[in-house]
Amino acid sequence: MGTRFASDHGLTSRMVVTMFLLGLLYVAFVGVLISLGVQAVTVLVIAGVLLFAQYFLSDRIALFAMGGREVSPQEAPELHGLIDRLCALADMPKPRVAIADSDVPNAFATGRNQKKSVICVTTGILRRLEPQELEGVLAHELSHVAHRDVAVMTIASFLGIVAGLMTRFALYTGLGRSRDSNTGGVPVGLIIMLVSIVVYAISFLLTRALSRYRELAADRAGALLTQRPSALASALTKVTGDMARIPTQDLREAAPFNAFYFAPALAKGESLANLFSTHPSLERRLEQLAKISAQLGRG
Repeated sequence: MGTRFASDHGLTSRMVVTMFLLGLLYVAFVGVLISLGVQAVTVLVIAGVLLFAQYFLSDRIALFAMGGREVSPQEAPELHGLIDRLCALADMPKPRVAIADSDVPNAFATGRNQKKSVICVTTGILRRLEPQELEGVLAHELSHVAHRDVAVMTIASFLGIVAGLMTRFALYTGLGRSRDSNTGGVPVGLIIMLVSIVVYAISFLLTRALSRYRELAADRAGALLTQRPSALASALTKVTGDMARIPTQDLREAAPFNAFYFAPALAKGESLANLFSTHPSLERRLEQLAKISAQLGRG
């Protein structure tokens, strides 16, 4: 289903390359397992079930985990009004709308497609942002929905799940077995574990890079939809700055869901510009928005 969200061919090409590398890594990993004589069917089935649950139940899981509650237009008229306007501009179905009772200023979108999506904002971000700033954040999140980013990231994470399970499988079942029990060769389980760790590390880095590309793409699409990149930049600056005033314990509780969030919840002293981050640095995001603002000839 098409929308009026702008595409970015440069970012799209980088995302395609990243997905290709993940697929290549998956093929190589399976090839190594087969060459070692490993019966990995059980691991693949378990990983497939986890992927299936994550893909089809992502909206319910995320809302439950983050304490989100769906709200009606009567309960949150201004929030629904902003989303109604953006969906009309983008020519896309309206997602379900939810609010999470948390002082951490953030928002997230989840759901495998536009018909099964939900946009959730925290009470913290509702208190802090002006309507135009909140509109920029919501446009960013709706871009994730329009481009099916949750589905893409779920599929991309499959290899990491398999590698992680294989590591545990090797630890519990095959670490003491050698290739040749008569010669005392290298234990097959040890080889599997080392290969799985390397594959997991590479897939982790590739998936995080893919996540950062998609965040930049959502920033760009959201800014172009609203035609107000400065409002999104202001929201980013305000949200990121306010994170420093949130209790560390609250940030640590929110951090496991960073991949969903508009901006990552980081404990004090941590840096946004990090190779392992799910999001680009604040500076990189503001730089892109400034360029868009210059192209539009406005703030």
